[in-house]
Amino acid sequence: MKKITLLQLRNKLVLIIFFLFAITNVMAQEKISLDEDWKFHFGHAANVEKDFDYSKTALLHKSNVYATTIVHPKFIDSTWQKINVPHDWAVELPFVKSEQVEMDSHGYKPVGGAYPETSIGWYRKHFSVDKSKSNKRFELQFDGIYRNAEIWLNGFYVGTNFSGYVGNSYDVSDYMNFDNENVLVIRVDATQYEGWFYEGAGIYRHVWLNCTDKTFIPEDGVFVHSNVKGNNAEVTIETTVQNNDLKNSNSIVYSYITDRNGKILVRTKKQKVNLGILKNQTIKQHLQLKNPELWSLENPYLYRVVSVLKSENQIIHQTKTRFGIKSVQFDAKEGFFLNGKHIKIQGTNNHQDHAGIGSALPDYMQYYRIKLLKEMGSNAYRSSHHAPTPELLEACDSLGMLVIDEQRLLNSSPEYIDQFKRLLKRDRNHPSVFLWSIGNEEQNIQGNEYGKKISQTLLAIQKDIDPSRTSTYAADMGNDFKGVNEVIPIRGFNYREYAVADYHKDHPNQPLLGTEMGSTVTTRGIYEKDEIRAYVPDQDITHPWWASKAETWWKLAAENKYWLGGFVWTGFDYRGEPTPYKWPNISSHFGILDVCGFPKNIYYYYKSWWTNEDILHISPHWNWPDKVGKPIDVWVNSNADEVELFLNEKSLGKKTMERNSHLQWNVLYEPGTLEAIAYKKGKKNIAKIETTGQATNVVLTPDKTILMADGKDATVVNISITDEKGREVPTANNMISFTITENAKIIGVGNGDPSSHEPDKCATHSWQRSAFNGKCQVIIQAGKNTGEVTFEAKSIGLKSTTKILKLVNSN
Repeated sequence: MKKITLLQLRNKLVLIIFFLFAITNVMAQEKISLDEDWKFHFGHAANVEKDFDYSKTALLHKSNVYATTIVHPKFIDSTWQKINVPHDWAVELPFVKSEQVEMDSHGYKPVGGAYPETSIGWYRKHFSVDKSKSNKRFELQFDGIYRNAEIWLNGFYVGTNFSGYVGNSYDVSDYMNFDNENVLVIRVDATQYEGWFYEGAGIYRHVWLNCTDKTFIPEDGVFVHSNVKGNNAEVTIETTVQNNDLKNSNSIVYSYITDRNGKILVRTKKQKVNLGILKNQTIKQHLQLKNPELWSLENPYLYRVVSVLKSENQIIHQTKTRFGIKSVQFDAKEGFFLNGKHIKIQGTNNHQDHAGIGSALPDYMQYYRIKLLKEMGSNAYRSSHHAPTPELLEACDSLGMLVIDEQRLLNSSPEYIDQFKRLLKRDRNHPSVFLWSIGNEEQNIQGNEYGKKISQTLLAIQKDIDPSRTSTYAADMGNDFKGVNEVIPIRGFNYREYAVADYHKDHPNQPLLGTEMGSTVTTRGIYEKDEIRAYVPDQDITHPWWASKAETWWKLAAENKYWLGGFVWTGFDYRGEPTPYKWPNISSHFGILDVCGFPKNIYYYYKSWWTNEDILHISPHWNWPDKVGKPIDVWVNSNADEVELFLNEKSLGKKTMERNSHLQWNVLYEPGTLEAIAYKKGKKNIAKIETTGQATNVVLTPDKTILMADGKDATVVNISITDEKGREVPTANNMISFTITENAKIIGVGNGDPSSHEPDKCATHSWQRSAFNGKCQVIIQAGKNTGEVTFEAKSIGLKSTTKILKLVNSN
């Protein structure tokens, strides 16, 4: 037996004690998800009894009254619906034809003042906390609730958050129960709306319980920004320390930077922080980082700042903040530069809903959507017109996508200043955020002194909280200078592309950005206007009077250096704001991709000129049995020098491709093969479309087949209908049913049809969706046990297919 010396034994004991102490600290500092095991029930905006007597007693705390109310911990909710959050109750409602103004904007879902029975939602959550943590500080963090959320914990009123987009946090240390379970109650009021588009309803983002020492670093208490100088970067770390104890606190704070693999690169000095009762202090520290990896679109490199708070030589709080180092320049004459490299901003505007799931997106969906936009060649994203979910920004940080982060309203009242400050502090560490927006299209004030003064107030707040960035405002104004435009650093144009040149001539020192451009309306796979079903052709030909075609605005932006670039309205179709039709249309037509993320033909126009890939795309499809001998308008999108078109091996002529444009042929239809041969610098590229046979197969294409067994991970499965040769049948609209084995579940279905009234959510074991022009989509969420899951799709008369998904441990 090997002998152990006293010194070796002592060292081992020290290591064991250190290890146990580290575990204790981790347990004492927790970010606990409260997403699971909620109860939900509708209230009523116009009937007190159906709203659990809310307006009579809910805010009272006298025991003889409050004990009977819905906010009391002992209120019986056993019959309520069991749900997890994120949860959007609006997407589960049926479509209702109505003349109410807000109904078409919100996709004809019965939410709003005219529908009191489905516009109030009550949530209840039971959870326990170990008594050993009774000396800790507790904070409830809500990332987003739509909207006007009133919150109670254990019968105590905690607060109200009016915003449907900016989350909020509440210290609930005084209300925590360590002997019995805690009961969290939330009343969500969606009778009012903030936008004119689908906004959802409910707790549609994550909920957390944060546990820390009573001296701590607040959730948004670390601000990391940098200044690139030659081959080095000066990194400034601002750390706020808060004392919520009822006695003075003495602590030490320091930070260090690691690379993406955790290797420590540089440390700050330790700095003493002495705080009085309920006081806070911000410590500013500087570090030099030699030869840093710069965050870029191609290489979105992320460093980490670890901020450490110690008291009595023990770590009492530690945070990790991801950040990127980059330089940004907006030049009024030469354009936009990222890390000294000229880049034309190729952006898209987007709301936050997706087919089948409304606004309650699993985190994975944020990455999926950003990936689709990047594949198209987009390099920037405007969160219009709302504070984005944190996971959207994390996806943009990780994948390399610039972001305009937008304040909902141009308003300097205390409420909106508070919302703006919360937004700035929450998002200022994200390297993807390159520009703030202080508002959008406030027509009554943007061109006068009100708009100017409000803008100056918001800009001063932005510079104080985040001096590392600047702001824009999305103005639907032409060559107008009064109001917001007098003071905004980056002039934003919503449409009015015809006025940009004159504005630049008159104000040559103000950088210009197309904050909303294009707005071509298209329906995927449709090539004739259909006013009955509310469809428009899937080509760059139709737009509202206030907008323009893709080619109109992009030619101007691409060919003039003083344009920083622009953001198309929109990247994805979205529920609500149907244009140019109303009912039965329940979705917008603006997207380059539809609500499922399936590309429309305009996608290939942008990809041709936004990427360096060799693009060659022919449209429309070639299944026209009723048009033999009749002319078909054939479009070719490409970035080649020349393209020659063939029908059944007969040349229809060669044409030169104008930059930032497309080519067209008028072709007399006959079934067979339409082929295009593109020539670019002597290199040939070939594409073809064929007349298909009858639909015979259902084909499943999962975005990924390996999921984390955490109950939260998800995947998209795209479904297409093909003929016996494997060719997608572009006119197939078969009804498809879906089944899935245990340990995973379907959470939504869609097909991209902007006039479909089929349900997004189906009863368990009854999931189905019709294909729309050959495609539909299913979103699957993982369970918590590892193993295999079988997903099957069937359609009458077609060969069914299955896919095996694997659920693995997250570690």
